[in-house]
Amino acid sequence: MQIFEQVLSELEPLCLAEQDFISKFFKLQHQPAPAQVETADDVDGMLQSRPASEHRHSISSDKDMVRQMMNKIFHSIETELNSLIALGDKIDSFNSLYMLVKMSHHVWTAENVDPASFLSTTLGNVLVTVKRNFDKCISGQIRQMEEVKISKKSKVGILSFVTVFEEFAELAETIFRNAERRGDLDKAYVKLIRAVFMNVEKVANESQKTPRDVVMMENFHHIFSTLSRLKISCLETERKEAKQKYTDHLQYYVINSLGQPLEKLNHFFEGVEARVAQGVREEEVSYQLAFNKQELRKVIKEYPGKEVKKGLDNLYKKVDKHLCEEESLLQVVWHSMQDEFIRQYKHFEGLINRCYPGSGITMDFTIQDMLEYFSSIAQSH
Repeated sequence: MQIFEQVLSELEPLCLAEQDFISKFFKLQHQPAPAQVETADDVDGMLQSRPASEHRHSISSDKDMVRQMMNKIFHSIETELNSLIALGDKIDSFNSLYMLVKMSHHVWTAENVDPASFLSTTLGNVLVTVKRNFDKCISGQIRQMEEVKISKKSKVGILSFVTVFEEFAELAETIFRNAERRGDLDKAYVKLIRAVFMNVEKVANESQKTPRDVVMMENFHHIFSTLSRLKISCLETERKEAKQKYTDHLQYYVINSLGQPLEKLNHFFEGVEARVAQGVREEEVSYQLAFNKQELRKVIKEYPGKEVKKGLDNLYKKVDKHLCEEESLLQVVWHSMQDEFIRQYKHFEGLINRCYPGSGITMDFTIQDMLEYFSSIAQSH
């Protein structure tokens, strides 16, 4: 895109110089100054003696003549610029970001010199094309998100459009730094990020190989990391939302997965809690046939420490199969599972103390045992 900038940089002084030459050579009042009226020769004296409205009309007519002459000399400029823009867009639609910033700057410069000049008008017309290409680039990204297809046989991982958004944002933040058209980028960001959020959820709901919570957790973690790194102020709300979604689905995945190693124990205590919720006093739960001390001992007996560790080892392997390598969340998930397991253990322990007081019933393994299980499993893989 250096060629694009070079063309604009060389075109600007050339057009301004030619316009100045035409104005002087044909004595056209393109850019009149008060001093010219005061030191006028006979011709300018006639202009000075005209009524103000006639003088303004003369200046307007002169400007039109200058524009007409410039149009005849440089009639192909707009077409050629549009062809160059079309080529850049064909090579890579992301080129529209660079062209929008550069063209906007040159239009702004030309308008500061003379908003009615041939150069200002021509570049303004071409800017419309560049802005249209920029909008098309954004719409194209959104359409690609909506059309994305995922494999039914392999795990989902970080979705392609999440990575494309990251690349777009990195490039845009470099190009639009201190640019006049920052507002256009901010509007595009909001459209893109909402589409990213919506389509991550869509893919997560359709995923067959990877659990929904894993798709949500990994992709929103990636989005949160990207927005935190780039510090895009207009997306601060979305950054917080991405973090919340990542945290929520990490927790859902951990809780759902931990139900498996202690499934019968979980089921038993859910039943205990249901009875209490129905109005049975905690100290009387043990008189319920399905939840008496004998039944509790029977369930606890099925989960000796050795079996619990085996169940956790199988769980680690399953989690490892679900998660993708590029996001590196395995240890984060495993540590969260450890925390949740300890929370559940303490919860079960509390229910035993309250619903089976004085029974002497305890779990077959301690919290210290659990910490050792989690640590040795992580180190062995």
